[in-house]
Amino acid sequence: MGNSYAGQLKTTRFEEVLRNSIEASLRSDNLVPRPIFSQLYLEAEQQLSSLEAGSRADNEEEEEEEEEEEGSESSSPPVSYQVKPPPEGCCTTDGFCQAGKDLRLVSISNEHIEVPSGFLLVGAKSPNLPDHLLVCAVDKRFLPDDNGRNALLGFSGNCVGCGKKGFCYFTEFSNHINLKLTTQPKKQKHLKYYLVRNAQGALTKGSVICWKGAEFRGRQSSTSTCSSTLFQLPESSGLSGSTSSEPLPPANASAPAGTQQTAAAVDHIPSTAAFSSAVYNGKESPKQQMMKNNLSALTRPSVLGTLTNSGPPKKRHKGWSPESPSSTETWNLQLNPQRHYFKDILSSLPHSALVGPASSPMVGSGEPVSVPDNLLKICKAKPVIFKGHGNFPYLCGNINDVIVSPLLYTCYRNSQSLSRAYEQYGASTIQPISEEMQLLLTVYYLVQLAADQVPLIEDLEQIFMRSWRESHLCEIRQYQPAAPQPFPQLPGPVAPVSSAQLPWLAGLAASSCNDSVHIIECSYSLAEGLSEMFKLLMEGKLTKTNYVVIICASRNRAIDSCIVITGKYQARVLSESMLSPSDYQKEVNYQLVTGKVETLGSFFSTLCPEGDIDLLLEKFYQENQGHISSSLSASVNKPAAVHGAGTAVCTSYEIERHQIHPFQLAVAQKLLSHICSIADSSTQNLDLGSFEKIDFLICVPPSEVTYQQTLFHLWHSVISRNTDTCSEHLTKQRVEQYVMKLDAEAQIKFKIFLQNSMQNPHTLFVLIHDHAHWDLMSAMHSLYPQTELSTGLVDRLLNCREVKEAPNIVTLHVTSFPYALQTQHTHISPYNEIHWPSSYSNGVDLYHENKKYFGLSEFIESTLSGHSIPLLRYDSSFEAMVMALGKRFPRLHSAVIRTFVLIQHYSAAMMAVCGLSQMKNYTSVETLEITQNLINSSRQCPSGHGLMVVLRIPCVPLAAVAYERLYNVRERLALEDNFEIILGNPNSGITIGKHFVEQLKIWQKIEDVDWRPQTYLELEGLPCILIFSGMDPQGESLPRSLRYCDLRLINSSSLVRTSLEQELGLAAYFVSSEIHTEKPVVNDVLESDPEKLSSTDNEDEEIATEGSTSEKRSPMKRERSRSHDSASSSLSSKTSTFCTESSPPQALSNSTEETTNNYERQKQKVDKGAQTTISKHLPPVTEQLDMKQNIKSTQVSITSSSSPPFSSSSFSSAPTHNSFILQTSQCSMTKASKQPPIVFLPKLVYDIITSTDSSGLPKSSSLLPYHSVMWASSFRPLMSKMMTCTEQSLYYRQWTVPKPIHMDYNNRNEGRMDTFHPRRLLLSGPPQIGKTGAYLQFLSILSRMLIRLTEVDVYDEEEININIKEESDQYYHQPGDLWPDLETFKKMPFDYTIHDPKYEDASLICSKLQTIDSEDRSVSRRQEDMYTCRQTTRMRLSKYAAYNTYHHCEQCHQYMGFNPRYQIYESTLHAFAFSYSVLGEEIQLHFIIPKSKEHHFVFSQPGRQLESMRLPLVTDKSEDYIKSPTFTPTTGRHEHGLFNLYHAMDGASHLHVLVVKEYEMAIYKKYWPNHIMLVLPSIFNSAGVGAAHFLIKELSYHNLELERNRQEELGIKPQDIWPFIVISDDSCVMWNTVEVDCSGDRRSDYTWTERNVSLKQILQHIEATPNVTHYALIGMRKWSSKTNSAEIKEPFSCCHVHDFIMLNVDLTQNVQYNQNRFTCDDVDFNLRVHSAGLLICRFNNFSVMKKQIAVGGQRSFHIKSKVSDNPVSISPAQYICAPDSKHTFLAAPAQLLLEKYLQYHSHHFFPLSLKNYSHPVLSVDCYLNLGPQIAVCYVSSRPHSLNISSSGLTFSGLLLYLCDSFVVASFLKKFHFLKGATLCVICQDRNSLRQTVVRLELEDEWQFRLRDEFQTANAKEDRPLFFLTGRHI
Repeated sequence: MGNSYAGQLKTTRFEEVLRNSIEASLRSDNLVPRPIFSQLYLEAEQQLSSLEAGSRADNEEEEEEEEEEEGSESSSPPVSYQVKPPPEGCCTTDGFCQAGKDLRLVSISNEHIEVPSGFLLVGAKSPNLPDHLLVCAVDKRFLPDDNGRNALLGFSGNCVGCGKKGFCYFTEFSNHINLKLTTQPKKQKHLKYYLVRNAQGALTKGSVICWKGAEFRGRQSSTSTCSSTLFQLPESSGLSGSTSSEPLPPANASAPAGTQQTAAAVDHIPSTAAFSSAVYNGKESPKQQMMKNNLSALTRPSVLGTLTNSGPPKKRHKGWSPESPSSTETWNLQLNPQRHYFKDILSSLPHSALVGPASSPMVGSGEPVSVPDNLLKICKAKPVIFKGHGNFPYLCGNINDVIVSPLLYTCYRNSQSLSRAYEQYGASTIQPISEEMQLLLTVYYLVQLAADQVPLIEDLEQIFMRSWRESHLCEIRQYQPAAPQPFPQLPGPVAPVSSAQLPWLAGLAASSCNDSVHIIECSYSLAEGLSEMFKLLMEGKLTKTNYVVIICASRNRAIDSCIVITGKYQARVLSESMLSPSDYQKEVNYQLVTGKVETLGSFFSTLCPEGDIDLLLEKFYQENQGHISSSLSASVNKPAAVHGAGTAVCTSYEIERHQIHPFQLAVAQKLLSHICSIADSSTQNLDLGSFEKIDFLICVPPSEVTYQQTLFHLWHSVISRNTDTCSEHLTKQRVEQYVMKLDAEAQIKFKIFLQNSMQNPHTLFVLIHDHAHWDLMSAMHSLYPQTELSTGLVDRLLNCREVKEAPNIVTLHVTSFPYALQTQHTHISPYNEIHWPSSYSNGVDLYHENKKYFGLSEFIESTLSGHSIPLLRYDSSFEAMVMALGKRFPRLHSAVIRTFVLIQHYSAAMMAVCGLSQMKNYTSVETLEITQNLINSSRQCPSGHGLMVVLRIPCVPLAAVAYERLYNVRERLALEDNFEIILGNPNSGITIGKHFVEQLKIWQKIEDVDWRPQTYLELEGLPCILIFSGMDPQGESLPRSLRYCDLRLINSSSLVRTSLEQELGLAAYFVSSEIHTEKPVVNDVLESDPEKLSSTDNEDEEIATEGSTSEKRSPMKRERSRSHDSASSSLSSKTSTFCTESSPPQALSNSTEETTNNYERQKQKVDKGAQTTISKHLPPVTEQLDMKQNIKSTQVSITSSSSPPFSSSSFSSAPTHNSFILQTSQCSMTKASKQPPIVFLPKLVYDIITSTDSSGLPKSSSLLPYHSVMWASSFRPLMSKMMTCTEQSLYYRQWTVPKPIHMDYNNRNEGRMDTFHPRRLLLSGPPQIGKTGAYLQFLSILSRMLIRLTEVDVYDEEEININIKEESDQYYHQPGDLWPDLETFKKMPFDYTIHDPKYEDASLICSKLQTIDSEDRSVSRRQEDMYTCRQTTRMRLSKYAAYNTYHHCEQCHQYMGFNPRYQIYESTLHAFAFSYSVLGEEIQLHFIIPKSKEHHFVFSQPGRQLESMRLPLVTDKSEDYIKSPTFTPTTGRHEHGLFNLYHAMDGASHLHVLVVKEYEMAIYKKYWPNHIMLVLPSIFNSAGVGAAHFLIKELSYHNLELERNRQEELGIKPQDIWPFIVISDDSCVMWNTVEVDCSGDRRSDYTWTERNVSLKQILQHIEATPNVTHYALIGMRKWSSKTNSAEIKEPFSCCHVHDFIMLNVDLTQNVQYNQNRFTCDDVDFNLRVHSAGLLICRFNNFSVMKKQIAVGGQRSFHIKSKVSDNPVSISPAQYICAPDSKHTFLAAPAQLLLEKYLQYHSHHFFPLSLKNYSHPVLSVDCYLNLGPQIAVCYVSSRPHSLNISSSGLTFSGLLLYLCDSFVVASFLKKFHFLKGATLCVICQDRNSLRQTVVRLELEDEWQFRLRDEFQTANAKEDRPLFFLTGRHI
C-alpha cells in the first residue's frame, strides 16, 4: 500500500476508456456505482490538472497518497505500515526534521517563519510527542474550508525547519518531520490545528482543521440536541407562505442487534459481478436485454449494489488494460421499475415543509431568478424544483407556476447523517458519502428511469446506503462480530469525485438517455442555470426532457445543485403528492365549484361523432322506453312469478353470520393469555382477582356503516348476553351504550365511561380502539381545519391521564395496519402485541375451515401464476386517456380527470350493454366487462340475486358527481329496477330504493315493515354499484356478492404502506375452500412460511376466477400474453365468458366455434377502421407523444370487445330463452362468493404492488408505513421477506419515529421500558379476517373467566344412607340450641352408618340386626370417575373464602409473603424429635418456620433449638385469636391447595401448619414462603393420608406434654392447657352456618336460613362450647344445597365426622390413626374413638363447602408396573398374586394395593357376603372398605370397649387385619358364622401369618388350603402383605 506503484494510463486513452466504462455502467442496473477513476486507477486531481494545464505531470504519487487516505482503513485487520529507512546520517529525533531543525511549536513560536503565498501554517500531531504540535506549512488548497469540504486530494507542503519545499506526498513529508508512524499516513489524521499569531505576535494553536469526519461528528451532535426545538415548527397546510426546510430527524435510532449486512462479499473472480434487469411493465427494457446478452456469463451477486473492482491484484499496477476481462465488471444501478417517486419523503416532513401549488418558493439567497409568465400555459405542467446541495437563489415573478420542494435536500442531508448503528466505528474511520457522489448517483438514477416512471426518494436512499456501505465494507466488517466464513479479499480503495469533475461526469452519464436528463453547468451560481432552464422551457427545447440537473461547481467552494422535474407526467404526480389530504379535497372542490371542469365535459361531448351523450341518452329513452324496460326488467319481474309458481327458486342465498371460527377463538384465547400474563407478572399492574365482572366500550371511526356494523356484530355476540343481566333480550339502546363513534358527541359518552370506571373499582373496563390506525393525530397538532372536532380525538380520549392511571382499564388497539403504533415512542410493549395466527404451519391446516382467507399476498400471487386470470389488473386504455387529457388540461387535478373519464366509461358501457353498440368504442374492455356482468347477473338467478361492484372514489365531492351522473344514465336507460346505485358516504347511512329494500326483505326473510339495510353486509345479493367515498376506508365490511373492486380512482400520488394496503383490504375475502382442487405453481416470491411478512395471507389452494373455466375451453387462450395489462391480455377469455353467459344452453356446444368466428370478423372490421377508431378514443393532443403502445392496446381492446352479446339483438332474443336461463344458469352471487373479487388499480399502484425487491418482498411493504411517522435514519437495513410479524414490529420500532403531529410524539424516554403502558395491548390481523368477532369472543371468555375466578365448583351431594338412619321421635336438643349439653349428649346413640357422599362406594357399617334393602349398591362409577363425576355446583366466593396461590389482593400480600416491597420471607429449618413406642423408634420431624411466625414457638436460649409450639389456655378468651392450631396435610397441590386462610379467618391471628412430604418441601416453600411447614420423614414419601394424620396427632400430643411441663413451671395446671387441634382438608373453601328462628308456638314451628360466615366465627363458637374438653372429636356437616329441615332439626349428632375436625389430642392419647392407611382412615379412626367410649359431636348448624380440585390428593398415587415404564392400564384384579409366582410386580405400596383390591374384588374372598346385608363381614379392630355390595360389622378387641350387641347376628365372613395381642381365640369364639363363611387373615409376612393361625386356634373352626394363600403384587424388598383365606367348617 505504499507509493512504489506509480502506474499511469496514458491520457490519450483516457476519454475513450472513461466513456466506455460509464456507458456500460449506465446500461447496468446494479445499485452501487463504481467511481470512474477508481476503475482507471488514475487520480482525479492529477488527471484534471494535466488535462487543463498540462502542468504537474509528475505529481501522481501525491494523488496515490490521497487515494490511500480514503481507503487505507478498508482492510480488516489493519495492515501494518512499513516506514522506509531514513537516509544515513540524518536526524531521527522526535520533534525535529531529518535536517535536525526543531519543529515544535513551543520552541519556534516566536521565530519569524516565511510562509509562501497560498500556504498556511498548521500543527501536526506526532504519536510520540502527544503534548507537542509540530509546525508545518501546507498549501491551503489541500485543506478543507469551514464546512469541511472542497479540500483538494493530495498534499503540498514545506518544512519550516530546514526550508525544504515541494513535498508532494504526505507520506514523504511525514518521514521528513519524523512522525515515525506505524499506520498509513493520513493528512486528516495528523494535521490537526491551524496556527495563528496572537496579539504579541507569538504563534499559537488556533481552530481545529474541519475535516469531513470531525465536522460531521460535531454537526450530528448538535442536531440531536436541537432537534426537539426544530420540530416545533408551526403546522400549517395553507397553499401559500414560505417553506422552511425540514429539520433533521433525531439521530437517536438505536443500533440493530447485529447490524444487517446488506453488502455482499466480493471476490476478484469476474463471475461474481452481474447485472440484474429491471422489469418495465412486465418486460425488460431493450437496454437491459442488450446488457443481459452481452454479459450472460456473469452471475448475480448475493446482494445488490456490490462495489466490484476486480482489476489488478495490486492497487496501482502498470500495464493493466481496461480491455482485460475484469474491466467489464462495471458498477450497476439496480432500478426498481415500478412507479416510485420523491413524494414518499413527504411522510418524513412536518407539513410546514410542504408547498401547495400556489406557494411561495423556499427562502433563497443570492441574485433572484425571475419565473417567466405563461410558463404553465406553454409547458402544460408546473415544473417542480428540488433543492439539492448548497445555496438556492430567490425566485420572483410568476412563482405560482413553479413548485419548490426541500425533499431532495432533506434526503441528501439524511444520507450524510450516520446512524447510531455506525457511530461505534468512529467518524474518522467511516465517513458519509460525499456531496459530489450523491449528485452523481442521483443523475445515474434519473437516467435509468423509464419515460412513464416517477422517481422515488426511498430508492435513492437505498442507493446512497448501499454505495456508502460498499465503500466502507471493510471497516464495517472489522467492527462487527466475525462471520462464520472468511471474508473474501476486498476491492481496492475508491477515489472520490471532485467538484471539478462532477459536471463533466454528469453530462457524460446523461448523454446516453435521449435527452430525458439534461445537465446545465453554471459557473457562478444556480441562478444562471435556473434562468437558462426557464429560457429553454419557454423555447420548447425541453419537450423530451423529464429532468434538468443544474450544477454549480467550483474548486474553491462547495457545490450548489438543484433538480427540476420538467416531464409533464412526473411534474403532475409530484406536485399533487405535495398536497395534504385536506388541501387535496379543497383543490378538487374548488375546481368543481368554480366550473373549471366544464371544459372537460365539453371536450367529452366532442368525442362522440353521433353527438352529445346526453342527447343520445334522451333519444334512446324516447325510442326504446317500453321495449327496453320490459326486456330488461324481465330479469327482475320474472323471478317473482317463477317463485310464486314454485317452479324455480335460488337456494344458494345464505348469509353466514354470528359464527365463531376456530382461528377467532384462538386469537381470543391469545388475548386472554396476555391479560393473564400481565396479571401474573410481579409488577402488580393488573389485579384480576379483584374484579368481579367486565364492562367495555368499543371506539370506532365516525362512519355510520362501521358503527352499525359493530352494533350488529355485538348484538349477535356472546358477550352481549353475558353483560346484560337485567333482561333476556337486549334492547337496541342497551347495545348502543357499548359502541362509541369517534365524533363530536364521543366525549360525552366517554366521560360516562370514565365515571363508571372510577365508581366501580371491582369492574374491569376494557377499552377497545377498533380500526386503531385511523386518526393518530396529536391533540396538540392538527393539520386539518379547527372545525373538524374529531381530529386528535383518539389522543384526547384514549391517552388522557384518567385512562392511563386507572388500574381497572385495559386498552386494546385493534387494526389491520399497526405500523403507526410501532414506532420508537410507542405506548405498547412489544410483549403486548398479538398477531393473527397463520392458518398453515408446514403445510398443515391448523384450523379446519371450509373457507380460506384471500388477502393481499394471494392477490399478488394471482398475477404471478400462469394458469389463471390475474385478480389484480390495470386498465391501459383508461390510463392512456387520462395521461393524454392530463397534458391537455394541466390546471385540472388528475383526480378530477380520472373520475370524469371513468364516469364516461361507465356511462358508455351501460349504453353499449343496452343496445347502443357504437358506444363500445368510448369505454374500456374492463369497464365493459364490469357493466355487462353487473346488468346480466340478476338475470342468471331465479330470485334475481346479483353482483356488487365497488367503485372507490375517495374525494366526496367527486363521488357525489359520479353518483348523480351514473344515476341519471341508469334512469335514461330504464335500468332502475335492474341494479341499484348507492352513494356510500362515511358520514351518513345507506339509502336504497324501495324496490330493492323489498327484494332484500324477501331474500333475508325479514318481516319488519320499517327495516332498512344499515350495513354493506346486508346488501348480500343485491345487484348494485356502491360508490365508496371518503379519504380512507374506516373499517366497513363488504358482502360476499362483491365481484369487482374498482380502485382506479384511488389517490396514487401520495401512497404510504397503510393507505395502499387498506385500499386493497376492501377486496380481502373468504372463499369456499372445498371447491378448489388445483394447487398453485410454487414461485420464488411467495414461497416462505405463511407467517412471514410477504405471505401473511398465504393460500395453499388455487382460487378459480371468473372466466377461467371458459378460458380453458377457449381456443384463444394462447392469444393472451403474459402481461397483466388486462386490456391486452385476458380479453379473449372474457369474450368467450360473455358469450356463454348470455347464450342459451343448447348453444353452449357451439360457443367455442362461434366465438372464434366472431373474433375473426371483428378483427377484419377493426383492421379496416383502426385509424378512425383510435381518433375517436384518444384526443388529438396525443399526437405529440409516442403513443404506439397505447394505440396497440386500444386496438386489441376494441377488437375483443366488439362481440355479438353486446348488440341489441342479444337483448331482444333474451326473453325467448329466459326460462332456460332460470333453470340452468348458476346464480352469479353464488359464483361470486366462491371466488375472490377482481381488483382494478391505477397503473402506478399496480406497478408498486406487483414488483418485488431482491429478497422477494413486495415493494409496497418497504414504503413509509404511515403519513405521520418518518424514518429514523436513511441508514437503515432493508426489510426482509422472511420477517415474521413480530420481527416486522421490532423493525418499525427501531427505524421509525413519530412526527410532531403524531399522538405518540411526546412519549419518549430514550427507549426505556417505562414508556410502555402496562395495560395497553395491540391486536393486528389482515383486513376482513374477523378481528371484530375475535375481540368480542375475547370479551366473552374474559367475562366468564372473571366470573370463574370469583366462583368455585363445590361438591353438592345429598347425604347417603338416609333410609338406614334410625328415625325416632326423640330429640335431644332444641333446634335453636347453640351448644350441646354434655349430659344430654352422652345419652345420644352413636350412628355407625356413613352418610358422607364421598363414601358412596364404601361398605356399609352395621350397628345391629337391621333390615337393609337388598337393592343393588353396586359400584356406580369407576375409580377414576370418583372425583370427576361427583355432583358439583358453582358457588360465588364470599369474602370469607379460603384461596389458592392465584389469589392476589392488597390485604393478604403480607400474609402470603409476596409483597414486592418486602424482602422474601426468610425461613429457618428446625428438627424436632420424639420417641413413639408403637413404631419402636424415634421420630424426627422438621419444621420450616418463617421469621414472621417464630413467635408461635419456644426456642432454647443458648442454641435456639426448637423446644415446643406454644399452646393457649382453656380459659383464654380473645376476639382476634384462634386457639386451635390448624394442620393441613397436603400432597400435589402446591398451587391449588386452599392454604390462604387470611380472609377465612377474617384477619384473626391463627397458627396454620402445612404438613408436606419431604420431596415436596421445596415447591411448597416456593409457593407459600410465609407458611409454617411440617415436613414428614422421608420414609413416609410414599405413604397415604393416614401417616400424616398419625404424625399430626402424635406430634400434637407430644407437644401438649411439653407445653404442660413448661407452663407447669409457671404455675399453670396441666388440664388448663388447650388440648385441641384442627385437622383440615386442603380443599375446604367456605363455611356456612344455619340460623334457626324458633319464634313459633310449637317445637315444629321454626324457620331456618343458611349464610356464609368466617371460619374464625365458627372456630371461636366451637371453642366456646361448655365442657368442650370432654369431647374427643368435633366436626360439622358437609354442605349441600339439598339439605332439608329434618337434617338440622337435631342441631347436634353423634356420628362420623370428616374433612374438617377439631381433635382433642389429650382424650385420644391412646387412640391412633392407622399410619398405613390410604383410604377411609377417618372412618376407621371415628370407629376407634367411639369404641374407646369417647364422644364425637357433629354441629349440624355448621357446614363446610369442599372445592372440587382436579389435581393432587389421592390422585397423586399411580399404580404401575415395576419392570416397565409403559403406562399400561393395570386392573385391580392384578393387585394380588400367589406367593413365589412369576407375576408382574407393581411399583405401589402394599397397603394401597390391598385397599384397592378389597374395594373392587373382595367378593372373591367373601362370596357369601355379596349383597347379603343381614349377614355382614365381621371386621376386628379395623374398618376396611370391601365395596358397596358387602356390609361390615366393626368390633374392637380392646377391653372395656363399646361394641354392638352381636347376640342375634350371624356373620358371613371374618376379616383379621394385622391383629395385635388384644385379639385372642376366646374373643373370636363369641361370634357366630354361617356355614361356608369365609375368613381372611392379613399379616405383614408369611411367618406372622402362620403364627396368627396357631395363636388364634383358627384351624379349629376354619379350613385352610395351600392354594388359598396370596400376597400383594409387590417385590420382596417392598414388603408385600400376605393373605390366607379359609372356609368355616
